[in-house]
Amino acid sequence: MSQYSPPFSITNQMLMLVAQIAEKTGRICHFRSFETKPHLRRNNRIRSIHSSLAIEANSLSMNDVKSVISGKTVIGPQKEIQEVRNAYQAYDMLGKFDPYSIADLKKLHGVMTYLTVQESGTFRSHNEGVFRGDRCIFMAPPPELVPDQMQGLFDWMKRSREEVHPLILSSVFHYEFVFIHPFSDGNGRLARLWQTALLSQWNPIFQYLPLESHIHKFQEGYYAAIATSHSAGNSDAFIVFMLDKISLTLDWALQQASEKDAYLSLEVQKLLDIMEYDVPYSAAQLMKKLCLKSRDNFRKLYLLPTLEQGLIVMSIPDKPTSRNQTYIKI
Repeated sequence: MSQYSPPFSITNQMLMLVAQIAEKTGRICHFRSFETKPHLRRNNRIRSIHSSLAIEANSLSMNDVKSVISGKTVIGPQKEIQEVRNAYQAYDMLGKFDPYSIADLKKLHGVMTYLTVQESGTFRSHNEGVFRGDRCIFMAPPPELVPDQMQGLFDWMKRSREEVHPLILSSVFHYEFVFIHPFSDGNGRLARLWQTALLSQWNPIFQYLPLESHIHKFQEGYYAAIATSHSAGNSDAFIVFMLDKISLTLDWALQQASEKDAYLSLEVQKLLDIMEYDVPYSAAQLMKKLCLKSRDNFRKLYLLPTLEQGLIVMSIPDKPTSRNQTYIKI
């Protein structure tokens, strides 16, 4: 049996985009902002989750997603709320699984679709199509072919990981995965997460870049690139689309990384400086650490702005004024 190799060509346009991305990635790493500003990492992770779910018609807003992740009560469809919880857990596993393992792929699908689909963590047993709204872009291969096609794709990735640049390899995988459509639901979300996982092995900074936000922004182009590649019988158009959006994401991240913390007041920065991550503090403890006596000033200048920016959360979000309330830096 011959080994499978996805049909694609490496063009001058792709090589130019790869060079641009490599240069921008180096500049971002120079800033080291994502190491020193954990709130940027968290906010970008929230952007990734919101955008990837929105592409799949999840109606929750960015604030809703942030509230669900922070443990607050959100009014909305329970399936969509569960999808946020699942996605947050799945993205939190970035760097902890092998993106060249089919077993890990199924495990992550099980996490991402927990309590939302019947065939969770297992390949589909029925026919599926790739849809944009009510329009079918193409029908996926029949379910009996999925195991062999996925094995062929993963075998190709393992053979090619030292020969094909990760930027191109991950984009080829993304398209091929969408084409095979191996699961009954969650294929788009998992394809985007898996490309991020592959890119993160090349450079860990990709764990905290919201690539999904730019795919969401150019959603029509995303589906058009999939359709064009399907018609052409190769993934060239999709590779160029993804490389371009990765480059745009890096442009945005460079601007974000180079900005000073001007949007964080001195009081907010002081509060964050005296708190350790994941340690609960009462208001009295925080005021003592800050050497403050006025509770009103503490709430107005320190506590409320930090809560509003999602940099800390309440241990009892449903009862903000509880005497047992504590605050946790995340």
